[in-house]
Amino acid sequence: MTTTHWHKSTYSTNGGECVEVAEGRSVLVRDTQNRDLGHLAYPSAEWAGLLAVLKP
Repeated sequence: MTTTHWHKSTYSTNGGECVEVAEGRSVLVRDTQNRDLGHLAYPSAEWAGLLAVLKP
């Protein structure tokens, strides 16, 4: 069994609007305050492309 290592995104705000990310073959994203609702999965290359576009 593989353990998923979640960390708070550096792009999250301190006002409670936080997401957690787990990186690996896929990048998993979930709402910190609603972890039981599951997560979204993105291919690593797609996630890297999104971050490249979002960074100023």
